[in-house]
Amino acid sequence: MIKDNPLINKILLQMKFARIIIILSRRLNISQAKALHLFYSTKVYQYMCNLQFHLHNMSDEYCADEVMLELENA
Repeated sequence: MIKDNPLINKILLQMKFARIIIILSRRLNISQAKALHLFYSTKVYQYMCNLQFHLHNMSDEYCADEVMLELENA
């Protein structure tokens, strides 16, 4: 089963990160490389990696919104 395979779950999470980075790139009109660096420096990214917060279960748009809020409040 997929849920029993941590490698698949890790790949799915990385795919989610990629989609969020693309959203950020478009919203902020920056390169995907810059969006990648920006995303990886946020608390949202840290919370998504810590699966106990369940932020990884939220939609890509919601997570991108959270990153935008974090950046606005920084």
